[in-house]
Amino acid sequence: MASIRVDKWLTTAGYGTRSEAKKLCRAGRVRLNGETVKDAAKHADPAVDVLEVDGELVPYEPLVYFMMYKPPGYVSSTEDPRDPVVIELLDEEDIWRDVFPVGRLDKDAEGLLLLTNDGPLAHRLLAPKRHVPKRYFVRVRGALGEGDARALAEGVVLDDGYKAMPAELEILRSGAESEAIIQVYEGKYHQVKRMFASLGKRVTFLKRISMGPLSLDPALKPGEYRRLTEGEIEALRAYDGRGER
Repeated sequence: MASIRVDKWLTTAGYGTRSEAKKLCRAGRVRLNGETVKDAAKHADPAVDVLEVDGELVPYEPLVYFMMYKPPGYVSSTEDPRDPVVIELLDEEDIWRDVFPVGRLDKDAEGLLLLTNDGPLAHRLLAPKRHVPKRYFVRVRGALGEGDARALAEGVVLDDGYKAMPAELEILRSGAESEAIIQVYEGKYHQVKRMFASLGKRVTFLKRISMGPLSLDPALKPGEYRRLTEGEIEALRAYDGRGER
């Protein structure tokens, strides 16, 4: 394992922000391999070195996983020249963990967003061949009927001529404004909106409620996030692309 700064090790382990980690070091409360460390920029190797705070061992947690309820108005990115990004919603100590969003969620959409620094896991979840199912609650202008469900199940043609993979539609309410749950198996640009546009319907509200084995925690409010449970992490790691079609 490559060496890291002592303050990054401390923040990764939950000892506050970088500035708080530096204060711990300056106060003489941090020891590396038995020696006091006052310079928070000192490098250490978590694979072989021993870090302590007030005599207690500090574990190194290199991989972290967060579930966020993304609010509308935020871009699913680590940086953007014009708009606020989801990373800005994280606490400083979590930003310091170099996490990134797994996949895209439209700027005006809301709902489940997974953030992690686990690159291999993100790659597996986003690989096109995996066809990881994603479920959305949608509100559209216009009545939805069984004909729309059949068209989506057969695969609609998008505005650029691409034929989308078959999707599953559960109509909750049909009328001048309709509500439904749609499950898709790919993640093209503005995928859900373009699929409904091909049916002559305009999406007015879009909320992602699940991705693979992970479902949005109903206790989270827009802009809030939490760590994944061990069970959720194991489910993601064990996920084998059961949505493949």
